[in-house]
Order: sequence, then structure tokens, then C-alpha cells
Amino acid sequence: MSTLKFEFSFSGSEADLSRLDFYDAAQALIGFQRTLALTTHLLLNDEVITQAPSLRGADILVLPSSAGSWKVVAVIVTNFTVGTGFALTANRDTVLGHLVYSAYDYVISETLGFHVDFDESLGIQYQRHRLLQDSGLPRLDSTRFDSLIEKCEPAIRDMHRPIVMSKTASEATIEAIVGREQRALAHPLTGATYEYVRQTILADNEEKITGRVSSYNINTFRGRIYSSFYNRTIPFELLDNARTASGIDSVLRSMRMNARKETREKADLAFRALRMTSKNAYLKRFLVTAVLGSPAA
Repeated sequence: MSTLKFEFSFSGSEADLSRLDFYDAAQALIGFQRTLALTTHLLLNDEVITQAPSLRGADILVLPSSAGSWKVVAVIVTNFTVGTGFALTANRDTVLGHLVYSAYDYVISETLGFHVDFDESLGIQYQRHRLLQDSGLPRLDSTRFDSLIEKCEPAIRDMHRPIVMSKTASEATIEAIVGREQRALAHPLTGATYEYVRQTILADNEEKITGRVSSYNINTFRGRIYSSFYNRTIPFELLDNARTASGIDSVLRSMRMNARKETREKADLAFRALRMTSKNAYLKRFLVTAVLGSPAA
């Protein structure tokens, strides 16, 4: 059996007096539990679920509130055993604790609009823990987490309720306790992050986009494309009209060329797309209406 703790705490306004609006606090805690359950389930079972009670391989328990603050501690307890006589523990130097922390930080950060380089975060965790080769844990790529992020977005929106509805708090932070180490997630929940999460605006007009594909899921028609203009990778989805044989071939070709660093300059792909942005105009996703092929063609 192994355990990993996450502390979810609010501060500012009434929260500093250990008080929150009851309804908003309840909805925030449901969202907190849901995001932990969906993230843990994906790591253990290579499956994106839609209902938190479907979590397999772990239980999420809650500890009593701490006096003098508004903080709730969730404990993830796993009985996940893989291989012959190999049991995962969540101590400081073990696989699952760091993976869950890194995965949860990645999901929260991306949902709040802070891009995280997958290869430099979770990718490093997978490489560092070669034990995964024998553990039976799935080696997940960024497209699996894109699906998870989509499912977690409403729950993360609800986690903001005490901050933006009753305003009985002004900020929320999440910290993980991995063995003896306590690590805060990179970004707190604030009124500004809520504005990013709460609304997605679809553009009226298409535009031409150029970039190179860094990942693509053939089952969901979703992936990520690196744009030098934005200097980051941006999620995209091929709409029905773009799911042609030639369009998909172009996407896969761009991804292959991008993976071969010596030919990255040839990996650029042009397409027409609709922008999906937050209320404050931050680009969240492209909906691809047509794949145009190489810009040089």
C-alpha cells in the first residue's frame, strides 16, 4: 500500500478566518477530488474516465481540516502491484509519487493557461525512472493528457468558486507531499486563472496557420503543433472536413520530420483553422478546417 498527500488550501478574505461559503467550498472540493481521481486513474490504467467513482487501483481519502486555516488534505492510497513481487510506493525516490505530482501539476498548469513542456516535465520522469519498463505502468504521451485536461476543465473551474462566486477567498494553492518532500504546484488558482478557464470563444473567421506537429492521436484526431509565432505548442483538432487521407498523411509526415531533428526545417505544415481563445484573448486551441500541406509546396 502506498500513499501520497495533496493539500488544497484557500487564503484571503474569510478564508483567513477559517471560513468559506459552504456551497462554494463543497463544489470546490468535489472538483478537487475529481481531478485527482481522473489523473491517478490515467496513470494507473491508461484510460481517461469521465466519472470519478470509476477510479480503479486507488482510493482517495480526506483528512480532518486543520485548525487556523482553510485547508483540506486528500490522501491517495494505492494497492497497485505490478510485476513479480514489485509493489509501487510513493516515498520520495519512488516512481508513482513523482509521476502523480508531475502529472497533476501538468494538468492544472495547462488548464489554467500556463504551457508546460511535456518532454521536460513528465517526459523526464518517465526517463528517470527506468523501473517503469518492468512496472507495468503505461508510458503515456501528451495526447493522452490532452484528453484528460479536457475532462478536468469543468472541475478546475469549480475549484475557483470560493474565489469568484462568494469571494470568501482570494487565492487557492495546492501542495503535494511526496515522501518527506513538500512541493507546491507551479500556479495558484486566482480570479485571473478563472477568467481563462471559464469561457472559450470561437472565432468567426478562419486563418492560415503554419507550424510543425509535435504529437497526434489517430483515434481522436487531436494533437499539438509548435508555432514559432507563439513560441509554444498549441493543441489542435482536425474537424470532419480536414480528416481526409491526404490531410492526415500530411499531419503524420510533419510529426515524423519534426521527430528527426536534422529535418525539422522541412516539418512545417500549413492549415486553415478557427481559433479558440479565452475571454482575455489567450489562444487555447485550433480547430483545423483544412490541411494545406507544406508551406513551400
